[in-house]
Amino acid sequence: MITFLKGVVVGIQRANSRVMLFLDVQGVGYEVQIVPRLQSDIPIAGETTQVFTHLQVREDQWTLFGFSSIVERDLFRQIIGVSGVGAQSALALLNTLPTADLVQAIVASNVRLLSQAPGIGKKTAERLALELRAKLTEWRESAGLLTAPGAGPVATVQEDVEMTLLALGYSSQEIVQALDAVGQQKSLSKTADVEDWIREAITWLSQS
Repeated sequence: MITFLKGVVVGIQRANSRVMLFLDVQGVGYEVQIVPRLQSDIPIAGETTQVFTHLQVREDQWTLFGFSSIVERDLFRQIIGVSGVGAQSALALLNTLPTADLVQAIVASNVRLLSQAPGIGKKTAERLALELRAKLTEWRESAGLLTAPGAGPVATVQEDVEMTLLALGYSSQEIVQALDAVGQQKSLSKTADVEDWIREAITWLSQS
């Protein structure tokens, strides 16, 4: 119904984990809940911005959700189509991992990584992977979200590497980026040595 909104930023309000963007679009004020990490990309009040939107219609409430791109908006729609996964959980997932990395986590059934998002438990993560794995495998190609082949550790060691890096205080997003980056090394991409992956990932993170 409303593909995007382009207007003047009136302000941003944060309440708990929800971030609301207020836009003046030709004299009409819109309240849009955005992915929290998008807040840093929104210009100051008085300047113009554009967000792609999804309108959720309920009997007692209409809610607009805002995203940085059509791809991010479409992924949000795929996620809320999963039984038991609501809009707030979908936003939490999008806020925890970059779009391409989130798709890769679902396709790879990386339950441990998906569960790092607030409100996403193991059962919900498993349901996401079960219901969306096939759909997103095809969709991500048309959306231009294919990851580099060979990036990341082999499945047998991935969980150990991620858990160790999480325990060291790195975020899920930092871990995904680090493993994708160091996974481009031909010698490392084929090894199942957990210590090698951890050492290279920490080195990359310390330099980035």
